[in-house]
Amino acid sequence: MTLKKDKQKVLGEVFDDDRIKTFLQFQPPEGVNADFHLLEKAYRGMKAENFDTFLNFFLEEGRDINAKNPQGKTLLEIASAHRHGDDYVASLKKHGARLQ
Repeated sequence: MTLKKDKQKVLGEVFDDDRIKTFLQFQPPEGVNADFHLLEKAYRGMKAENFDTFLNFFLEEGRDINAKNPQGKTLLEIASAHRHGDDYVASLKKHGARLQ
């Protein structure tokens, strides 16, 4: 498919505040901590700057940034092991996440 010169290629979805807040509505699978599930969905589905905004909304709702998955790991622990996770790790720490 060729794009006409007057058309811009769409590289990604626009994440305004309303779109970012939709990530607070995901329901977890059975046996998964709801707060961990939301953090993981946002981590996997957003660019780092949008993830940072998400964390503000997440914490405003009184959610737990140190929630654990069924294996007992926090998102900070998981993201710390990913080679492209540095910006996400920095956001998590800025918002109060800590290694267990």
